[in-house]
Amino acid sequence: MLDITDLQLVRGGRLLCEGFNLRLLAGQALLVEGANGAGKTTLLRSLAGLQPLHAQQLRWQGFEGRAAREAMCLDLCFIGHREGLHEALTPVENLDHLLRLGGEAQTTGRIEQALQGAGLGALVRAPVRRLSQGQRRRVALTRLVLTRRKLWLLDEPLAALDEAARLDFTVRLALHLERGGLALISTHDPWPSSAPSMPRLHLPAPLPQAA
Repeated sequence: MLDITDLQLVRGGRLLCEGFNLRLLAGQALLVEGANGAGKTTLLRSLAGLQPLHAQQLRWQGFEGRAAREAMCLDLCFIGHREGLHEALTPVENLDHLLRLGGEAQTTGRIEQALQGAGLGALVRAPVRRLSQGQRRRVALTRLVLTRRKLWLLDEPLAALDEAARLDFTVRLALHLERGGLALISTHDPWPSSAPSMPRLHLPAPLPQAA
């Protein structure tokens, strides 16, 4: 379970919004919506431990406070709208590196199998700089097949994906939730009808800056 009380979103020292709570149980996902600059990415990056989290209370899987923060960071998979792929490396090398950094090393054969399942079998040995934006996105999302992390934090996962890749993503998400996983997902795109239904959190326009 993820439970956050009195959450504030702060970017670059500016308060974007404040005073809202967030609660997710096992098997639940939340779709985060809002205009550009509302704080969708800030929310996900804060939860991922990439910037400070401003909240009165954080609970994760029975832990509270700092212990919850540390435990959650060990049990999440964050994929930002920038895929975090090195252009000189192949998809296999990129995923191998990312998985090892997270303590989830996989065999090369298993990584190649996952990429083939994503329709990227012909590109597993090509440098990422040769891939289209949609193909890069599919490489990044292949981590979801390989990770065992319980909490998924996904920033614009549907960006640049074709219909087949979007359907593949929704199948992966549904399976993750069926297994008791949790997910927070930001999006600008219309949510696919094939995706699991989920509640939505609409972030308001940022608070005006003080004069």
